[in-house]
Amino acid sequence: MRIYISADMEGITGLIDADDVQPGGRDYERGRGLMAEDVNAAVRGALAAGATEVLVNDAHGPMRNLLPEALHPAARLLRGKPKQMGMLEGLTAEHDAMICVGYHSRAGTHGVLSHSFMGHEIEDMCLDGRPVGEIGLAQATAAALGVPLVTLTGDDTACAEATAWDDVIVTVPVKYAHDRFAAELRPVPEAHRAIEEAVTTALSARPKEAAAERPPQAPSAPATLAVRWQSASVSTTLLGIPGVTATDSRTVQAHGPLPGLYRLFGVWMRVAASLTNQPPYC
Repeated sequence: MRIYISADMEGITGLIDADDVQPGGRDYERGRGLMAEDVNAAVRGALAAGATEVLVNDAHGPMRNLLPEALHPAARLLRGKPKQMGMLEGLTAEHDAMICVGYHSRAGTHGVLSHSFMGHEIEDMCLDGRPVGEIGLAQATAAALGVPLVTLTGDDTACAEATAWDDVIVTVPVKYAHDRFAAELRPVPEAHRAIEEAVTTALSARPKEAAAERPPQAPSAPATLAVRWQSASVSTTLLGIPGVTATDSRTVQAHGPLPGLYRLFGVWMRVAASLTNQPPYC
């Protein structure tokens, strides 16, 4: 059983402020330690369920937050950037399940540190007309590869967002949002136990033959991704990419199958970063 873990940071146990999750922040070093502990709890849960391989993708900001020596020795780590698939780098149809650790809710929600990929630069996103953020786009992309998102950890708002996309996902709220920079925190040991137990339960519930005898994955149906940017100059520049069209002065969209559409969106973010001097935040 091959397990893929995408690890973000805003939804990690105990973290509630930009200083907790941004390099140079006064509590960033403490935050990256807590991030490793949440990930390790998920790894332990996967191993207890019978996982034979675990790949962890550091999916937050600079994507070099997890220290290799702090990671569970049974897991391999994808670290650094650029990555063509960003937060989902390394995810393939050969994986039997995906786990999202430390995720946050989309831009405009009440969740802790809520945003969609680029902090203040992306105002809103829609997938086939439905508001989407990092959680929904990750779930849809994994599903297109035939890989189920089985467990997600984050604040209660992120957990609700995940189950709205797929109510089978086992979620672990490690904190309860009071505002964008305030939350009621679960005790750290309790949160880690909950993550480990949830991952074990979610993976153990999957029939073992489902992984061994999964049929070949059919091509996914085309989808439409629309992104509304804060800056009209970003949307104007993106129109130079074949297949990108405008719906208004600040919104662009593209149509195509996932995961290719996810990869194309990564190009949009790199273009936006070069124009605004604001790197993808995730």
